[in-house]
Amino acid sequence: MADRVLLSTLLINLETEMRVAGLWESQSPPASAFDSQAPFFFDTMNFAQWLQWVFIARFKAILDGNRPLPQSCDVAPMAEEYFLQLDVYSDPILGLLRRFDQEF
Repeated sequence: MADRVLLSTLLINLETEMRVAGLWESQSPPASAFDSQAPFFFDTMNFAQWLQWVFIARFKAILDGNRPLPQSCDVAPMAEEYFLQLDVYSDPILGLLRRFDQEF
């Protein structure tokens, strides 16, 4: 069973590392971007946006509301592919996402 306190800490650290890497945005994508049915909303957001506005936001809501956790989480492989394309030091972000996945 996943440790909720650890997951919350990982999310806080993920936000911090995204800010350090210059990947954290101050303005949300348009509301229509959240209507996507595609995995990782790849048709309406880039992966960093999805991490911020969907992944982190939804997991914070799940944890804060003490709602049931998903059965699994496997976001690190997509992150690895995404960050191969960027000229940004992503090791801390990838490490946090791998650790997050391991909790499930």
